[in-house]
Amino acid sequence: MKPSDITVPQLSKQCNESLILSVLAKGKKHGYQVALEVEDGSDGFFKFNHGTLYPILHKLEKEGLIKGNWKQEGPKRKRKYYQLTAKGRKYLASQKESWRLFMERLFHVLDEDIS
Repeated sequence: MKPSDITVPQLSKQCNESLILSVLAKGKKHGYQVALEVEDGSDGFFKFNHGTLYPILHKLEKEGLIKGNWKQEGPKRKRKYYQLTAKGRKYLASQKESWRLFMERLFHVLDEDIS
């Protein structure tokens, strides 16, 4: 068993990235759609505001984990749609395994069985 890539000091950042990548694994979305799907999928437990979401999307794009393309919607409105790259899919798979290990170890300490 390898140690988890999830670290307590970076927990929030890593959680947010994993949530975003998981939503984008289902298909192209613009930022607002990503935020809604995370919120809906978690029954409102996880929420993003613009000040949090867009810097994360830009960071993930800069790292090559997602790719964004602008699309014209209506005469004056453009939206940037994001999608997972091959590198992003591989990274997400690794993150899912790291989260499984992290939660297993956490619940082991809490003396709870999550299987």
